[in-house]
Amino acid sequence: MVLIAAAVCTKAGRTIISRQFVEMTKARIEGLLAAFPKLMSSGKQHTFVETESVRYVYQPLEKLYMLLITTKASNILEDLETLRLFARVIPEYCNSMDELEIAENAFNLIFAFDEIVALGYRESVNLAQIRTFVEMDSHEEKVYQAVRMTQEREARNKMREKAKELQRQRMEAVKKTGVKGSGFGNSYGSNSSNFNQTPSVGDSANLLLEPVKPSYTPTQKPVNSGPGTMKLGGKSHDVDSFVDQLKEEGENVVSTPLPPAGLKSAPITQQIINTEPVHLRQEERLNVRISRDGGLQNFELHGLITLHISDEKWGRIRVQLEKKDLKGIQLQTHPNVDKDLFRTRALIGLKIPAKPFPLNTDVGVLKWRLYAQDETAIPISINCWPSENGEGGCDVNIEYELEQLNLELNDIQINIPLPIGCNPIVSECDGQYTHEPRRNMLVWSLPVIDSSTKSGSMEFSAPSSTPADFFPLAVSFSSKTSYVNIKVSEVLLVEDESPVKFSFETVFFTDNYEVV
Repeated sequence: MVLIAAAVCTKAGRTIISRQFVEMTKARIEGLLAAFPKLMSSGKQHTFVETESVRYVYQPLEKLYMLLITTKASNILEDLETLRLFARVIPEYCNSMDELEIAENAFNLIFAFDEIVALGYRESVNLAQIRTFVEMDSHEEKVYQAVRMTQEREARNKMREKAKELQRQRMEAVKKTGVKGSGFGNSYGSNSSNFNQTPSVGDSANLLLEPVKPSYTPTQKPVNSGPGTMKLGGKSHDVDSFVDQLKEEGENVVSTPLPPAGLKSAPITQQIINTEPVHLRQEERLNVRISRDGGLQNFELHGLITLHISDEKWGRIRVQLEKKDLKGIQLQTHPNVDKDLFRTRALIGLKIPAKPFPLNTDVGVLKWRLYAQDETAIPISINCWPSENGEGGCDVNIEYELEQLNLELNDIQINIPLPIGCNPIVSECDGQYTHEPRRNMLVWSLPVIDSSTKSGSMEFSAPSSTPADFFPLAVSFSSKTSYVNIKVSEVLLVEDESPVKFSFETVFFTDNYEVV
């Protein structure tokens, strides 16, 4: 076939957008489009009309027409197939079939038209490929973004080093004058700066290489400056000037972390309240990528235990851990934590017991990571079996099975992509489902999955679909049960090892869990 042009026009003949695929003058294409409404005859059900030189193939779209202009020698069946693909592209980029919406998305539609036809000839593409091509996902752009993030990280590290240097100068000045600063001991100097400083232990030992940034925003209690607080002239202004300079250079100095690339799952939004003066939080993030055939492509688990002390009298403590079955798990304590004490007695304490932990700050004391290649490591397996039903659509069966029976998963969501305009017919479902047509997504929701409900399934049929349309599946969940067998058993005072009352929470959730 030779396709001359593709256009979207009103029933009155006014052209909204038009794309020519062969060389021709503006007057020529305007004449062809203007002649189309005059050739239409009422009462006929044809979807094409011919003149001496060209053929018009059209499809009504509510109050509009999707129109193709081809040569008379082209294959009418191929013309109609191409017309259907053009008509399916428009809802992909427009929420409604009105003139304003199509005009606002004209460039995206023209880009998509160019993927369907090149130099007048139909390309062998489907709707999913058109969507991918128009998105223009670039490897060079990803490399640039990675380099940019590295530069931002280096700028933040430079900012921290500068803050540490100013902090040391401030503490040395406090020592020389003999005036103690606010906070605990002489660990902090002036609190007059608005800069979010890195907590320190003792005079110069810094407890955190990076400030801990949990997935929730804790309510910070204000630290009141004591009567002996000394403000050093110029030091606070230097920190503020350095931060302002970084902002002017485009660097991000906000304490919130950068979002990860790709599909991301929603973080835990529940606000945590520290119920005891000593509060510990164990957080685990999971990244999993599984092929649709069942092979494990990526499994990555990162864990962190943070300590928050809100009362100065409990600053000198040690945390007793219980560790079981940690094969393949890489543990790492902070450099200021006594490694021998942790290795021999599973106790987390500072190398210098006389120094307390920082006050009113989330302090990271232990982190771990786990990389696995065995499919038995995944917490939950998802099997999706789409099969063509011979009617131009697919019958889809999806089932889940809890692989780690000690876990209890909450708020599970399995997002199943659908073809554009597809209305699925669900015949069987454990749990609940929601069809979101604007997102072209079928969301399967389950409140709890545990050993008593370790498996379930969902069956539905989707017209006008192929098996590849239902991937990738995105899975998200949260859990109050940790994946790794590490937990806090007790907290002890350094002086006499008497127990201290503490609160402890565990959260395990997905960063990215895909079946591709």
